[in-house]
Amino acid sequence: MEVVSAQVQRVALVIQYLGTHFHGWQWQPHHRTVQEEIENALQSVLQYPVRIHGAGRTDTGVHAAAQVAHFDAPAHIPAHRWASILNARLPDDVLIRASAAVSDSWHARFSAVWRRYRYTLYTDPRPNLFVRPYTWHYYYEPIDESLIQAALEPLLGRHHLAAFHRAGSSRVHSWVDVQVAECRRQDSFLWIEVQAGGFLYGMMRLLVGMLVEVGRGVRSPKNFTEIWKSQLRDQVKYAAPPQGLCLLRVGYPDFPFAPEVWYDTQPLFSFFQPSSPLIAATPHG
Repeated sequence: MEVVSAQVQRVALVIQYLGTHFHGWQWQPHHRTVQEEIENALQSVLQYPVRIHGAGRTDTGVHAAAQVAHFDAPAHIPAHRWASILNARLPDDVLIRASAAVSDSWHARFSAVWRRYRYTLYTDPRPNLFVRPYTWHYYYEPIDESLIQAALEPLLGRHHLAAFHRAGSSRVHSWVDVQVAECRRQDSFLWIEVQAGGFLYGMMRLLVGMLVEVGRGVRSPKNFTEIWKSQLRDQVKYAAPPQGLCLLRVGYPDFPFAPEVWYDTQPLFSFFQPSSPLIAATPHG
């Protein structure tokens, strides 16, 4: 049972985590989750259980560049100190970028007006160990990003996206307000970003899996649109692997953090391509 002092304040956190070794954000029995790690760190400080509330759930293996959560804590600990207090107790794959006081009515989930996800594909046929944990290495066939962008544009607006809704969700409907949907490329890296008021369970990975088929020319942008408009869930067969997906950021009308803390904190991969090999000079003996 959670215990709180009579003098409490609500604290908001901006959180980064590498999802590789987590079974998602939300607490699960017998599985390691991000929520559990942070709650354990809070309990080690306060000596009683504290529940944190996140802006959204992420699946097993999915990363977050700026997840947002809140909890209630004794007011005698300054809110801005919680970031360093928790970081001293958290494992290496979770980081609190900042903490701040918010009003008692502010809620990490219900006060949010949008979430934004980024999916990263690496298309060079040569494997690269340093990008493997954060990308889908897809090099089997060329991908045309202009076809993907053409398929994304009709998604803008409010739509019933049951075709991209995995089974097992407690959500009673599949309506989604899509605010941004874009694809871009730099060298061997291709990024797909979608911003929406909320996301369906498994939506981004199912969406990317089918968009790759569009980029390969297996299906047309028109066919892609017909499938989701007709809610043909049985035509959406493949989910993109989790490691390419990152919860990029969450938007609020009243957010206590500066943009550099949360706005775009997942670095974009790119390679420097010299015109000729760089050869280090060897000193003569």
